[in-house]
Amino acid sequence: MKKLFCTCIIPTVGRETLVRAVESVLSQSLREGGFEIIIVNDSGKSLPITNWQDVDNIHTLDTNQAERSAARNAGAVCARGEFLHFLDDDDWVTPDAYQYFYNLARSSDAKWLYGMTQLVDRQDHPLIQLRHNLHGNAFLQTMSGEWIPLQASLIARDIFFEVGGFNPLLAGPEDIDLLRRFSLKGELEETPNLVAYVGMGDEGSTTDRVRHPKYSRQAREAILDSPDCFSRMRTCANNSYWHGRMTRVYLTSTLWNIQQKRYFAAISRLAHSVACLANAMTKILDKDFWRAISKPYASATFARGIEESQRGAG
Repeated sequence: MKKLFCTCIIPTVGRETLVRAVESVLSQSLREGGFEIIIVNDSGKSLPITNWQDVDNIHTLDTNQAERSAARNAGAVCARGEFLHFLDDDDWVTPDAYQYFYNLARSSDAKWLYGMTQLVDRQDHPLIQLRHNLHGNAFLQTMSGEWIPLQASLIARDIFFEVGGFNPLLAGPEDIDLLRRFSLKGELEETPNLVAYVGMGDEGSTTDRVRHPKYSRQAREAILDSPDCFSRMRTCANNSYWHGRMTRVYLTSTLWNIQQKRYFAAISRLAHSVACLANAMTKILDKDFWRAISKPYASATFARGIEESQRGAG
């Protein structure tokens, strides 16, 4: 069976916007490699009859309300693509997105490829653009709070399964968790081109906002238990600020584990906090180090996007 460059996996609950998502992928200008689309119907009912259902490179699976992480994993199991693209049924991609990714894949060994994202509101009005500027090992940045939308990313199929795919027990931060677990092992690379439009806002969203912080914290703690976590983060700490961020990751984890009465884990995190201070050496005298420790992380990507949006509006 022919191996394709990319498989686009679209889990759906039957929203009308599915047609736009599918058509945006079918309109790709990709000249080589080829792609397929797997629609994972998680609505628990039949999808409306549409023209795209007769297209040869589109396949449909039914997961019957298994939740979107399980639906995505099911699609990935059936995928033939070298890379996996997870697109939500209310988002869409630009016509040249796969060609940009194909060119990037041929010049980079990175296993997570991504591009610029245009965030839009639920009426499709533009909000801000996300330019992440994350390359190579970005584990510390993702553990601190940086996020790359799945819709603007291609993930190598082999490493997706190596890190365990999506955690079906997480309802909300499963994309952040996947990025963090990937970053513990793999490298990122970026194309500067706009590749996806991603909707933001609670209206029509299937994300559990209430439990999101709790689940995100629990998932991050599981990653911090990895024996490779400290050394991987340390290689990202290339200035005073990031040494401070790394220290904060372990200090906040120490406090959380004390609150959860996980005392052995708290002792381990505290020991790593001390190791962070020792590793920082004279950088602890820098004000950026203490700024990073004392304040919650504010995403540089979002700050840059907001600044560019305000400058454009002015």
